[in-house]
Amino acid sequence: MASNTEKHQSADSGEELDLGRLFGLMVDNKWLIALIVCVFTFLGILYVTFKTPVYQSDALLEIEGRANPASNPIQNLGVFGDTPRSTAEMEILSSRMVLGQAVDRLNLQLSIKPEGLPILGDTLARRGVERPSFAQGWSSVWAGESINVTRFIVPDSWTNRPLTIKSLGNNRYELRADGQLVLEGQVGQLAQSRDGNVEMRIMDMTAGQGAEFTVVKRSRLSAINSLRSGFEVEEVGRSGTGILRLTLKGTDRNEIRDSLKAITDIYITQNIERQSAEAQKSLDFLNEQAPQVRDSLVEAENKLNNYRVNQDSVDLDQETSSVLSQIVNIDNQLNQLKFDEADLSRRFNKSHPQYQALLQKREELNAEKDRLQKRVDSLPETQQEVLRLQRDVNVNQEMYVQMLNRMQEMNIAKAGAVGNVRIIDDSTLRSSPVAPRKALITVIAFALGLVLAIIVVLIRRIMNRGIESPEQLEQIGIPVYASVPLSSNQSGLVKRVRGKRGLGLGRKQGVRNTVDTGVLALRNSDDQAVEAVRSLRTSLHFAMMEAPNARLMISSASPGAGKSFVVSNLGVVCAQAGQRVLVIDADMRMGHLHQIFKGRSENGLSDVLARRTTASEVVRSGGVDGLDFISRGVAPPNPAELLMSAGFSELLAWADQHYDLIIIDTPPILAVTDAAIIGKQAGTNMLLARYGVNPPAEIEQARRRFEHSGVEIKGTVLNGIEQTASHRYGGNYGNYHYSYGQKS
Repeated sequence: MASNTEKHQSADSGEELDLGRLFGLMVDNKWLIALIVCVFTFLGILYVTFKTPVYQSDALLEIEGRANPASNPIQNLGVFGDTPRSTAEMEILSSRMVLGQAVDRLNLQLSIKPEGLPILGDTLARRGVERPSFAQGWSSVWAGESINVTRFIVPDSWTNRPLTIKSLGNNRYELRADGQLVLEGQVGQLAQSRDGNVEMRIMDMTAGQGAEFTVVKRSRLSAINSLRSGFEVEEVGRSGTGILRLTLKGTDRNEIRDSLKAITDIYITQNIERQSAEAQKSLDFLNEQAPQVRDSLVEAENKLNNYRVNQDSVDLDQETSSVLSQIVNIDNQLNQLKFDEADLSRRFNKSHPQYQALLQKREELNAEKDRLQKRVDSLPETQQEVLRLQRDVNVNQEMYVQMLNRMQEMNIAKAGAVGNVRIIDDSTLRSSPVAPRKALITVIAFALGLVLAIIVVLIRRIMNRGIESPEQLEQIGIPVYASVPLSSNQSGLVKRVRGKRGLGLGRKQGVRNTVDTGVLALRNSDDQAVEAVRSLRTSLHFAMMEAPNARLMISSASPGAGKSFVVSNLGVVCAQAGQRVLVIDADMRMGHLHQIFKGRSENGLSDVLARRTTASEVVRSGGVDGLDFISRGVAPPNPAELLMSAGFSELLAWADQHYDLIIIDTPPILAVTDAAIIGKQAGTNMLLARYGVNPPAEIEQARRRFEHSGVEIKGTVLNGIEQTASHRYGGNYGNYHYSYGQKS
C-alpha cells in the first residue's frame, strides 16, 4: 500500500496530463465539447447561408509574337530578339485605360442596391421569395423586383452620395436625398429636379409600391477601383507561355459576365489600334526621310558622272570593285541601324538590351569599315575618288529602294493590322458560386469549435484547484480516514426531497414530508458510497479509542461539502452495527438534517439551548433502531452565543449518558466560528473535503483556523469522488474505484 501511495504521489506531483488522462478529460466533458462544437458549426452554417454568394467569370487569352512580320519591319533586322510581353500585357489589362472604358461602356459608375429585410432580406431574395400580401407597402425589395436606370446625372458635389428611389405605384417614383424630395418621375420619361442639376430616366421598374432602392453615382476612379478589386490576371503555366487567364469576381452574376467580356473586347481593340499606330509612326518616319535620301542619290549620281567626264571615264579594276561592294554593304547596314535607332529611341532608353545590341553592332560595322578604308587609301588617287563617288551612289540607291519597299510594307501592315492577342476562351460565368465555400467553412467552423472546446476544457482543468486525490490531503499533513465516491442514487434522493418541498409539502411547521427517508444507507445499502461510510465507521472506531469522550464533530471548510450526507449515513451504519447513536444538527442557521430524517426543524437544538424545552423532548427517531437525531430548531439570531452557553455542555453530558456515539453536524469553519466552539467539547474532530471543490490551500486554512482555536483535527474525509474517465484512462483511477458484490 505504501508503494502504491508513493507511486501515485510521484505521478500527481507534477500536475501532468498524460495522453490517457487527457483523453479521459475530454470524455468527462463530452457534452460541453459537443455543445461548443454544435454552436460553432451552427454559426458556420448560418454564415454560409446568409453570406451573399460571390460568382466568378473567367476568360483565356494568348499573347502571340508580332501578328505580322511586316507590322513593324524596322525591328525585323536579325539583330534583336523579341522579349515576352506577358508582364506588360498583364499591366495593360489592369490599367485604368482598359478598365475605365469598361466602366464607361457598362455605366458601372451607377450603383443600385435594393433595400432588403434586415439579415434575411438578401437570402429570401436569392431564394426567389416574392413579396407576400402582408408586406405590401414595405420598403423592402423582394425577389423579382428591380429597376433599370438608363440616365442619372448629379452635381459633382453629389458624387458618391447615396440617394433613395422609392416606388410610388402606377409606374411612378420619387428620388430623395437625406429624406428631402429631389424629383418625381414617370417610368420611361426623363425627370429633372427643379434646379435642373439632377436628371434621371428609369426605363423599367418592376417593384411593389413602397419598395426602395439606394442609388449612388460613383466617381469614375472609384468605379474603376471597385472593378479592379475583383479583377485578376495571371499567366498560365511557366513564365513565358503567353497564356493569360482573366478572372472577375462579384456578387452580380450578369454584371461580372458582361464586365469581363467588355474588358477582353476593349483590350483586343486597343491592341489592334496599337499595332496600327506603330505602323503609322514608322510610315511617317519613312515618308519624312525618303525625299532626303532621293535628293542625296541624285546628287551622288551627278557627282560621279561629272567626275568621269572630266577624267575620261575612269573604270575600277576588279579588286577595287570588290572593296567598293563591301563598303557599300557596310554603309547600307549602318544606314539601316540609323532607322532602327530612331524607332528604338521612341520605346527604350540606351540601357535597354536591344538598344545596347544596336550600339554594339554599329561599333563592329564601323571597325570593319575602317579596315576597308585603309585598303582604299593605298589605291591611286583617281581610283579612290571614283570609288568614293560610286560608293555614295550605290549606298543612296540601295537605301532609297529599301525605303520605298518599307513604305509599301507599312501601308499593307497598317491596313491589315490584326493585333497579337487572340481569345482562346471567351468570358464564361461559372454555374455555382466560388464563395463562400460552404463545405470548407462548415468544416473549419467545426474544427474551430472543437479546438476552442478543448481549450475551454483544459483551461477549466487548469483553473480547477480542487482536491482530486487523498494524497493531496496527506501532503498537507492531514490523514485521510475515508474516500467517499459520488453516488448517483443519492442525487436521486436529494431531488425527490427537494422536489416534494417545491410542490408545497412540508411548508407548515409540524407537517412531515410524505416522501420516504432520504438516507442512502437505508434505501441503497449496497451503494459504493455507503460501503465507503462503513469503512469510515471502522476507521473511526480505532481513532476514537483514545478520545476523552464519544463525541464526533464533522465540519468542513466551506458549504456544499456534503457534511449532512456523511453524518446521516454514518449515523445509520453505526446504529446498524449495534451502537446507540445521536445525531445533532448544530448548524442552526442552514441545517437540513430534519429533511433527510423526514422530521421537523422546530423543537430542536436552538430551543434546548434557549431553555424553551428539554433534550428528551426534542430527540426524534432516525428511522432505524438505535438512531436518534436532534434538529436545528428555530433559527436563532445568536447561534454562537447559544453554543458557548452552559446549556450546550449540559446537552452533551446528557447525551453521553444515553448514547454510545454522538455525531455533531456543524457549519463550515471558514464561514462562522460555531465549529470551533463545538470542537472544544468533542473528543474527535473530522474535517470534510469535497472532491474537485475545495483546494488544498482552503483545507489547510480551515485546519489552521481550528488550531488557533485550540481544536485538533484528527483527520479528513474526501467526499464526492467522481469516477471520471480522466482517472480511468489516466491510470490512477484504481485508487478511487470501489467494486463490491451484491448483498443477498
